[in-house]
Amino acid sequence: QVQLVESGGGLVQAGGSPRLSCAASGRTSTIGTMAWFRPAPGKEREFVAALGWNAGNVFYTDSVKGRFTISRDNTKNTVYLQMNRLKPEDTAAYLCAGSRTSTQDMYVMMVRQVYGSWGQGTQVTVSS
Repeated sequence: QVQLVESGGGLVQAGGSPRLSCAASGRTSTIGTMAWFRPAPGKEREFVAALGWNAGNVFYTDSVKGRFTISRDNTKNTVYLQMNRLKPEDTAAYLCAGSRTSTQDMYVMMVRQVYGSWGQGTQVTVSS
């Protein structure tokens, strides 16, 4: 089992640039992919970004491309989500997720059912 703990959320003004962190513990050697999700209208969890833990390949949903950057520090077993030029519609509880699956297929990385480990979430509230 992999345990995930997010941090870095809070109240941010529109245009702000917070960075979220997700620290993994437990059987971290089994991690293939790490990702960030958030709730969205009509969806339980909307894909935001994903990163191949060993290959380093990254994917983003269209609404955050060019504004968010997902990265990792393997020595700390931590994945980050740098959020830039925040908009009020980015307000959400951001959830970190981990999967055993390693893939180059973006469409697989976007599927929430691929992820078996989830954090509790960290709230980001963007004020206009």
